[in-house]
Parts: sequence; C-alpha cells; structure tokens
Amino acid sequence: MKYNKKEFDYAVKYYQKNLSKYKKKAILILLEKDNKSAYYSIAPLSKAVHNLDAELNVIGINKKGNKSYKALERVWETYDQLKKEVKNKKTIALLDFINEVEKKTKGKFKRIFKKPDLILNTNNCFNNKELCIKFNSKWFKPYRQKDLLETAKTIWSQACNVKWWETVGIGFELIPKELELPLEDYLDSFSIARAMKDSLKNKVSFGASSSKTSVLKPANRISDLKTTLFGCELEKNIDEPIFQKYKILSKLLKLNCFKPSDINFFIHGKGYGGKHLFGEAIGYPTPNKKTRWPSPGGILYKFEWYPQSKEESRDPQSRVCFTETLPIDIFIKTSNINWFDMQKRNKAIADVMKKADEIIVNSEKSNFEVFLKGKNIKREAKLSGTETRSKINKAYYKKTGIKVGNMANIPGGEAFLTPEYIKGTFYGDVVISIDQSYMLSEKEPLVVKADKKGYKIVSGPKKIIKKLNQEKRNAWKALLEKEKHKSLPQTLINLKKKNFNKLGEFAINTNPEAELCDYLIVNEKIANMIHIALGSGFDPDRTTEYHYDIVINAKKQKMDIYGVKGKQEFWILKKGKFVI
Repeated sequence: MKYNKKEFDYAVKYYQKNLSKYKKKAILILLEKDNKSAYYSIAPLSKAVHNLDAELNVIGINKKGNKSYKALERVWETYDQLKKEVKNKKTIALLDFINEVEKKTKGKFKRIFKKPDLILNTNNCFNNKELCIKFNSKWFKPYRQKDLLETAKTIWSQACNVKWWETVGIGFELIPKELELPLEDYLDSFSIARAMKDSLKNKVSFGASSSKTSVLKPANRISDLKTTLFGCELEKNIDEPIFQKYKILSKLLKLNCFKPSDINFFIHGKGYGGKHLFGEAIGYPTPNKKTRWPSPGGILYKFEWYPQSKEESRDPQSRVCFTETLPIDIFIKTSNINWFDMQKRNKAIADVMKKADEIIVNSEKSNFEVFLKGKNIKREAKLSGTETRSKINKAYYKKTGIKVGNMANIPGGEAFLTPEYIKGTFYGDVVISIDQSYMLSEKEPLVVKADKKGYKIVSGPKKIIKKLNQEKRNAWKALLEKEKHKSLPQTLINLKKKNFNKLGEFAINTNPEAELCDYLIVNEKIANMIHIALGSGFDPDRTTEYHYDIVINAKKQKMDIYGVKGKQEFWILKKGKFVI
C-alpha cells in the first residue's frame, strides 16, 4: 500500500473517540480549501464519523468565508427562533413556507431545517468554541503528483475546455463505513480530487457529503436543505403558492447567493444521494408548468434525454463530468491521453450507426441484433469524449432548436445509442454497475435474453441477481412515491413505467489505454469491448428510474459487429478487433 495504513487506522480511532458522543448525528466541517493538512485529515475523520453511523458534510470555504454557508446559517438561526416561538417577519415567512410544503410531506419536511449537531472549523485544528481535535494527515504520502497534475490539466483543457473565468465545482468521496473496495482506492480518490483542484487557478467550490445505501433512504439533511434552497431559488418566480411563499423567505433571508458552477467534476463511489423530499413531494415546474423536474439538477444540466428538456425554456446553466473512486495509476493511464484522437474513432463508429438500420452482433456466446428504426424514429449515436467543452450541445441545438446541456465520464471513450430494441441473448462477462461495480466472469456470466418487449435475466451470480432485483424494487417504489405525490406529470410516470424493463443503451468502447479493473466506468471504455444497459436510455422517450451497465468482452468472445442497411454492411469489429 502506497499510504501509511497504521497512521490511518490510528487517526480513525482518535477521531472516533473524540466524536463518540455524536453517534447518529449530523456533522458539518467548514474546510479551508487551501489547508491540505485539514483536507487529508478528512479521510480518516470521515471513516470515524461513518463508523459512528453519523452523517458528514464538508463545505469548502476561503478566507472570506462562503456565501451559501452564510445563507444556511441564516436559515438555521431563523428555524431556531421559530422553535422558540419567536414571532417576526422571518420566522413567519419560514413557517408559512414549511406549512405549505408539509401539506404534501406530512411533518417530514421540517427536519431538514434543524441545525447540524456539530459544526467544526479548520483553522489549526477541527474546532469550535468547545472542541479542538488535531489534524492527522500522516497517512498521506505523495504519489505521482506531477503526473496527476498533468492528467488533471489534460482533462480540464481537452475534455472540458475550462476557461480562466469559469467557476468550477469539485466533489470528492468520503470513506464509507463498509469498504467494498480496497482502502487504497478510496484514499487515491482524495489525491485525485486535490489534483483536480490544484491544477486550476479558477474559482473553485469544494465539498463532499455522506452517501446513502438506498434511493429510498432520506437524504443527508444538510445536503437536502442546500438542494431545496437552490431549487427553490431557481423557481421563486413560478406562480404557485409554495414558490411564492419561498420568494418572501428568500428576500428576507437573502438566499439569492446559491449559484451554480459553470462546470462540475464529481468523484462518486458506492451509494446514492438519498431521497430528496421536496423533489419527491412537490417537484420543480418548468416555467410553462407543462411538466416538472424531480430535482434542480435537471434544470441545471438539462440533458437531451430528459423528457422535460423540450418544455424547459431556461438554458442549461452548468456542464458536468464525473468518475468513480479510481486508483491513481488507472486514472492517469486512461485520462492523460489525446482526447481528440479518441474522439475521431468515436465519431467513425457513430457514422456507421447513423448509416445502418440495425447492428448485428455475433460471437461464440452472445448473438443479438440491435434495431435502430422504430415508428417515425431513427435512433442516433452519441459520443463520450470531449462533449463537456461547452455548456450547450451544439449539434442538438442545430438539429432541434432546443438548448440542452452536456455530460461526460472520466475516463471517456465510447459511441453509444438507445436501441429501439434488442433481440437475442448476451453474456455479461466483465462487470455490472448497480449501486456500485460488481465483477462478472467468463465462468459465471450474467446471461440476458431480450426481445421487443424488454429483457429477462436468464442466469448469473445469485448475489448480483439478488442485488439487481432489490435495487429495481427500490426504484419502482421511488417511482410510485412520485406518482402518489403527483410531483411528476402522470404522462411522465406512465412513460417511466412503460420503459421500466427495457434495455436503454448499446455502446462500443474506444479508450485505447483502458484495461480491465474493478471499476465499471473504466471497463465500459476498454477498446474492443462493448456494454449494454438495463433500464433508462439516452432518448427522451426512453426514460425510467434506473440505468445498470453491463460490460461484455467482445475481444474474448471474438465478436463480429457490423451495421446493416439493406444488403450493405458497415463493419466495426471483426473477431473482437476494430476494423474502423
């Protein structure tokens, strides 16, 4: 292990002892963004907090503080006064807003306004008026720092085209209670996030929060409050009682400081953000009120595959790229590449998909057809490479006149589309991503049979099938909750139900440096492999509540993949090797 595990374990015990009375509580850390000792100390501290079954939020601040945090303080102070039955304009406005929401949430909403049980600053130690808990970053040892910074600069310049004046948001991953992956991988992600920040001279917001084990569990209450306030700021001119009451509150508490970053980079590990209560119960309407968003992220990014985007008159306000908790060596190898060269192959594959009416896939095991034409529709390919170079998807705007946003994976490398349907059988023999990445194998693959109606799991590892079915049940329950609260239009609910058991993606992987590992986000980019997703697709008519990618080793299965239009054939792979 490249880090000092003995020091890490010692620090976890130290923090756990000092925070023992905050078991199952909500803890907030105000991280001075330039304080590296504090930053790296958060790794063992987060493990200690999660061992105590507590929640942790980290908000990056600078010497002048943080405007959005100051706004949170004003909300918490007003809620404290409200509980003490203080009556003034602010408490009355907050009570009016909460009561309007509680008509739908029945007493559950007000919990998010409770102040964190512990707030710690990071000047010299983790401290407040009563505590001073020492930093301990002795576990950290620099590793390939020069290469990491170079990789970060490559991503920012080639994949994202970040301008000097743009604001950047960076989210890093905390250490969970139960480690599903090697500890070293989680610690590597701390180095990666730091390098992504330190490679920039831009204004950067920096933070993290505890994840949840299910989409049905309530979100971290500090995160949920921030999300709610941000979303309601976007909606405060909507003429519905809830948003009008919020508008009064916003003016009194000066909440108009919640601003999106021009580009966001997130590291995501296992788990979910949890149930966003306001989104589930109320939703965020488009200005024409013809549809609603389940979270403000939909308004922020406005992707082309969201059905709401065609009704959303506001432009996308941010673009986003994300990765998993990758080992440093893999992150550097797969991302410090020539993104423009990789994009050329992505485009060549997309051009074949554009010409073809169907894609034929034949191998020693998997044999299926990918149909691209439906009634009044031809499915078109999308690329994963240099898409986040602009906020607006220029090609989509040129074709439709609708301004939608851009998203990318790090590492990139695929040409993908939403199939009209797939007919045949495929063997997932590399990895599947559900709530995290689960390894598959040639000896025990996940076998899936598909037709025009949808898909059926034929066989596979019992543990994975059990997890898949459990998460699908949770996704269905979450959908029914939205239907119950009418936070989404019934037409959209019906569409999500209709697509619930369909296949949403067929993709050909193109990253020349990606190699087999424990992470789907890399494996689904390995050149000479493919992946297929269960669930939601990337066209507006194919949305649903989940998206589980399955990677297939085309090279090992010696796959022939080619497009067909009439008697014409357009080859992509022969015996598992590119011919394009």
